[in-house]
Amino acid sequence: QVQFVESGGGLVQPGGALRLSCVASDSIFRIYVVGWYRQAPGKQRELVAHITIGGSTNYPDSVKGRFTGSRDNAKNTVYLQMSSLKPEDTAVYYCNTDPPQNYWGKGTLVTVSS
Repeated sequence: QVQFVESGGGLVQPGGALRLSCVASDSIFRIYVVGWYRQAPGKQRELVAHITIGGSTNYPDSVKGRFTGSRDNAKNTVYLQMSSLKPEDTAVYYCNTDPPQNYWGKGTLVTVSS
C-alpha cells in the first residue's frame, strides 16, 4: 500500500485560501489515480477532487470552481489549492488513491471560521 502524509491545514477566515500538500511514501504512487477527500464532523467522508495519472481533474459541484487539485509525480506529491473557503468546508482532509485503499493517513484539519 502507498502511504500518504497530508499537511497544510489550519484556521482560515471565510473567503480565504489554503494549499494542502500530500506526500506519498513510494514512487509507485505515479501509476495511481488519486483523490482528495474530506470528512466533516458527523458526516461521511466524501471525495472532493479526483486527479488522474496525467493530472486531469474532476470535482463535485460543492467545490467546483473553488478547489484545484494537482500532482507532481517527480516529487510524489499531490496538492489541493482551495479558495473562496466557506464554513461548510471545515473538515479533516485526506488524500488517497481513487478508489481509496483501506489505509488512511491522519489527514490535515481545515477550519473555516471568523
